[in-house]
Amino acid sequence: MTAGGRTGRPPLTEERKAETRLEIARAAVDLFVTQGVSATTGEQIGQAVGVSARTVWRYFPSKEACVRPLFAAGIEAVADCLRAWRPGQPLEEAFEDAVPTDSRLVRSPDRATMGALVRLTRDEPGLRAEWLQSYDEAEPAFASALAERSGLPADGLRPTIQAAMFNAALRAAVEHYAWRVADETTDPATAEAELTATMRSALAVAAEGLA
Repeated sequence: MTAGGRTGRPPLTEERKAETRLEIARAAVDLFVTQGVSATTGEQIGQAVGVSARTVWRYFPSKEACVRPLFAAGIEAVADCLRAWRPGQPLEEAFEDAVPTDSRLVRSPDRATMGALVRLTRDEPGLRAEWLQSYDEAEPAFASALAERSGLPADGLRPTIQAAMFNAALRAAVEHYAWRVADETTDPATAEAELTATMRSALAVAAEGLA
């Protein structure tokens, strides 16, 4: 009972809110894949995770925006790896070191969901806009991580340019995998190996300009 004598649900914690947003994101992608973006409604997305359409719209301004938590989790994971990248260590090795302890990366349970989502961005303008926006948001996060690693100001030119180079390489790798390799691979283990190889190649190229 509240101070005013009313009863009600306790407020959600920030952690639970984040979990709900991620559940909505996964459900939205599943529906987009199975029946298309235009045929998917906020009510259907809510039903898939046991919440009302009103709750969906409280968290997101549009159904396409429901995918944002998946992109945000990836940005955070990559930024963490950049901070942990040791001097003299190959960049691709730094990411491989993080995989066993950080489930948000290559071995993430959302890997298949992300692959399906990125494939949809090719033909769905609303999702494409969200995908590109996520890369705009990723760049300053990557620049901050690279600056922290090297002891430079976060708004310095060097980490800003490095972040832009890395961001472009990462986007190219993910799109290459999602649009080409993933379409030809049905076995999960093979798909994971293909994604790992694609990421390694992209990171090796990016590292040449980030060294």
